[in-house]
Amino acid sequence: MQGHEKYIQRCLELAELGLGTVSPNPMVGAVVVCGDKIIGEGYHHTYGEAHAEVNAINQVISKFDNAAELLKQSTIYVSLEPCAHYGKTPPCADLIIKHRIPKVVVGCRDPFDQVNGKGIEKLKDAGIEVLTGVLENECQWLNRRFFTRVQKHRPYIILKWAQTTDGFFAPDDSKQHWITGIEARKLVHLWRSEEDAVLVGKNTTAIDNPQLNVRYANGKSPKRVVIDRRLELDNNLSLFDQTVETLIFNEVKTDIDGKNKYIALEDFDRYVPQYILYQLYLQDIQSVIIEGGAFTLNSFIAAGLWDEARIFTGTTNLKEGIKAPSISGDITGEFLTGNDKLLVLVNNVNG
Repeated sequence: MQGHEKYIQRCLELAELGLGTVSPNPMVGAVVVCGDKIIGEGYHHTYGEAHAEVNAINQVISKFDNAAELLKQSTIYVSLEPCAHYGKTPPCADLIIKHRIPKVVVGCRDPFDQVNGKGIEKLKDAGIEVLTGVLENECQWLNRRFFTRVQKHRPYIILKWAQTTDGFFAPDDSKQHWITGIEARKLVHLWRSEEDAVLVGKNTTAIDNPQLNVRYANGKSPKRVVIDRRLELDNNLSLFDQTVETLIFNEVKTDIDGKNKYIALEDFDRYVPQYILYQLYLQDIQSVIIEGGAFTLNSFIAAGLWDEARIFTGTTNLKEGIKAPSISGDITGEFLTGNDKLLVLVNNVNG
């Protein structure tokens, strides 16, 4: 089993290279091993394009004149169950069968109804040996966004905020106040490039006029989501600059103005987080970072609708102001980012 874990670990490393570019598909890595040597590897690069297994097998074919014979003696390792249905691309299980690869080692099953167990079943029916559950927890964690969307019918939710050492979120005079240093800001921009959307409330938008892009990192800017119940925000704010698709949840209208999409909710007095997340789910948004303000963060916390919390604590005190949200979960990491402390929690209650 130890040898299998080594190769699935390599699959995970490859798969993670697709973070931010494959959603709403899962991240997947694959390696082809012959005689305890990797002869081909690949990962899913971009949504709608070739899957990991295709790229790994194609690498073998391009590198070796006797690729057909090598594949018949090989094991292919895949972090997620090979697909068995026609989607944007043909089934990967069929490709493995076509090349007569005799053994497949799978990290974890795919929870998607059109795949779940069907890829494994198809391989076994073709006489291929299949081993499953190697580094299963690690494989599931890598695709936690995908699993959440498929199983819970909502995006994966990451809460992010900064607080002072004495536990305040912001001054109460509606003035912008930076709590963290440039290192933390650069990290947040990297996080944005990895997720599908970033969400803020009306007050944060009015006070901070955020761009919510990735100026300090490489990658694509996420879609922007703002909650503005009565459409009171100034249209000249950065969020409405038409550079990125922006969803405005409100109670006034449903309309499209270029890249700005207004979505009216039926009831703005109850279940607002639930309604918003369902609308985002319908639009294939697989993950969202919620960056404020305190009221918005607290509403999702109160509803139990969060999966991770990434909390910066700066070096300054405010002594008074808006209290930072209160949250409890399992600590998965504590880091130092410049002079700021970063605490990462995961929700230990299913939401």
